Amino acid sequence: MSFDTADISSPEDAILAAAAALWKAQESGQPCAPLRKGLAAHGVDAAYRVQEINIARRLNRSVRPVGRKIGLTSPAVQKQLGVNEPDFGVLLSDMVVPDGGVLAAGAVLQAKAEGEIAFVLGEDLDMLAPTAAEILRATAFIMPAIEIVGSRIANWDISLIDTVADNASSGMFVLGSPARAPLGFDFADCAMQMTFDGKQVSTGTGRACLGNPVNAVAWLAGRMHGLGAPLRAGEVILSGALGPMAAPAPGTAVEVIICGLGKAAFALEV
Repeated sequence: MSFDTADISSPEDAILAAAAALWKAQESGQPCAPLRKGLAAHGVDAAYRVQEINIARRLNRSVRPVGRKIGLTSPAVQKQLGVNEPDFGVLLSDMVVPDGGVLAAGAVLQAKAEGEIAFVLGEDLDMLAPTAAEILRATAFIMPAIEIVGSRIANWDISLIDTVADNASSGMFVLGSPARAPLGFDFADCAMQMTFDGKQVSTGTGRACLGNPVNAVAWLAGRMHGLGAPLRAGEVILSGALGPMAAPAPGTAVEVIICGLGKAAFALEV
């Protein structure tokens, strides 16, 4: 599926064309070509508009926003894409895979998994530059999580523009157990291990996520405050990967263990 809006002068036309390409890719199960050629002239704000359009298309009586995800929290990935800050996407209620559940084949295009810490807010975070103490005070509890990222862009051939437009490459997510209070948890040095069918495929620590996942949540809180859409009590925040993502084959059992926190798991349908 091709996408080329280089000859479209109107930013709105380019945004609508990009949103349509991504929507068709999701509906058809066939990834589209990269979007950056048509959107680059209009900047990353245009890519976020694409994201908003397709999120709005998904909302109905049974599908609602439940939180946010933070992407590009690894300095190595930021360098690869030529950016110096993370990005964000929206989590919806139909993106949840139960802990220990099965992800239907094809539900996420070009699926990959990564281990993360989920923050569940007990208070609003409506401030420009929250401190670590304010983040911890606003957090009701934390949970081990797996983000099942996906790309509607063929072959994961993405730039910042592509991934932002594609809801920060969101797919589905798993919230594990147990849930615990954040106070006393070692966010920076907690060890994460991800296994496929019991074999280790990824390791890392909290330092891989902007030096500390709390830093990532603080960045998101400030960004959303600036956009007039502050983080609210009850929202789930996926704070970013603690190690490299890996692609499970059909039938694979995926498990993430975060030392001192717990584990999360799912299986990919054959």
